[in-house]
Amino acid sequence: MRERLRFLLSRLRERLWIKPLIACALSVAGVLLAHLADRMVVDGSVPEVTQASVIELLKIIAAGMLAVATFAVASMVSAYASAGQVATARAFPLIVADDVSQNALSTFVGAFIFSVVGISAAMNGYYGRAGRFTLFVLTVVVLVIVVLTFVRWVDRIARLGRIGAIVDKVERATSAALARRQRQPWLGGVAPEPCAAGVAVHGDRTGYVQHIDMARLQRLAAEHAVRVTVAVLPGTYVSPARALCHLHRADARDEPCARAAFAKAFAIGNQRQFDDDPRFGMVVLAEIAGRALSPGINDPGTAIGVLGSLHRLFADLARGEAADPPTCDRVAVAALALDDLFDDAFNAIARDGAGIVEVALRLQRHLGELGREHPPLRADARRHADLALRRTERALDFPDDIERVRARHAAYWSGPGA
Repeated sequence: MRERLRFLLSRLRERLWIKPLIACALSVAGVLLAHLADRMVVDGSVPEVTQASVIELLKIIAAGMLAVATFAVASMVSAYASAGQVATARAFPLIVADDVSQNALSTFVGAFIFSVVGISAAMNGYYGRAGRFTLFVLTVVVLVIVVLTFVRWVDRIARLGRIGAIVDKVERATSAALARRQRQPWLGGVAPEPCAAGVAVHGDRTGYVQHIDMARLQRLAAEHAVRVTVAVLPGTYVSPARALCHLHRADARDEPCARAAFAKAFAIGNQRQFDDDPRFGMVVLAEIAGRALSPGINDPGTAIGVLGSLHRLFADLARGEAADPPTCDRVAVAALALDDLFDDAFNAIARDGAGIVEVALRLQRHLGELGREHPPLRADARRHADLALRRTERALDFPDDIERVRARHAAYWSGPGA
């Protein structure tokens, strides 16, 4: 249930209207609840604040916030468009979910609603002396929050559409997904065992598996006295012809209604998501590097920066952490394949950067360091280093450059233990 809630909250964070709606509701509640001060506080115990001064202050905030909110929306749209052009469209959900930008837009819209409702209430005699003073204090607090939010947001919006900030966001999202997979290598279930094929469960949608509700599968497996072997991982492209999981039971009964219930545990959508799909993060980083290496952009520095991000991700993965005990002992899930992660991360960069000696040298360095520092990664790192060298030998024409790449490769993979 907790994982399902986390997945749903992540999807809500990608909706720009959620936080502004909450801010509007809080603003209206604050304005109306200020009236309670008239019942709880004796008028003589609070300073006198004239109704005209409160209304004028609220008018100033209302006029300013409408313009600032419009400016904020235009700036965010421009940053989103820039991010899609300089990086990759697959990073768009991470940029939309930026907390600072969403909080800023919510604050500006909420302050505007607060001012409009406050003006309407004050002009109709809704407040007494204590209520006007409370509304004045709330207005000052809102003004301070707006100023601080605006200063912080200006710094963030200047960086939001920049390639470095996008790479950092993708790296953090991928790192979080890898950390969750390390804690739950089988998504909270158990490792699969060789067994006869069971009853196949098919879905009715075509798209990517975004999330698997393991708790639901465990509960259904217990109810129907079966064991479940999950046939797809988050990120897999499926159609109704592909089995989502297989059910194994002692008898040979087949219950179509039960199969439909099991299929509902798989969330399938049109796009891949970062939350439960570490391979998607690797693919997006590789896409950013590939776009940077295209002739139209010709930015090998970005590709080199992405290689640094990939190095950190694989190093963290190799260090690892203790896995949590399985919570779904009736559900078996395959672990994430290390060679698939390496293919997603390095194939595209090795292909597109083979003709650029700076990228080829840096790729050999990162793969060599991964193989040297982390024995579990050595075989895959060596395989990709060899592939990258062969690509470079075909793509480069200048003999001295080829020899430099060969020498870098030999420094890590020649000699004892290579």
